Amino acid sequence: MKKFQIFLNEHFHLITVILLIFILLRSCGGGVSSLNKKVDKLSSKVDSLSSITITSKKLAIEGLKVEKRLIQSTDRKLLDVTRQSKIDEEISSLEK
Repeated sequence: MKKFQIFLNEHFHLITVILLIFILLRSCGGGVSSLNKKVDKLSSKVDSLSSITITSKKLAIEGLKVEKRLIQSTDRKLLDVTRQSKIDEEISSLEK
């Protein structure tokens, strides 16, 4: 037992440095696999989003449909009837 204590007292700094290096290497390498998984998930999401293409015509048609639903949900009648007919005409012209 005395020999072990003498050995520890003489080589304490070297043992400490080796253990710290070992701990540093273990802690740095652990997150790489989880980061790779996250990057793969994000890249698959980006790929799926890039396959969706919305043209300006489709966007304009959807905007007009939303405006028409908004007009229909309110109680104003006289001014909105003409706007609804104009929206229908614009939607039909865009769909052609």
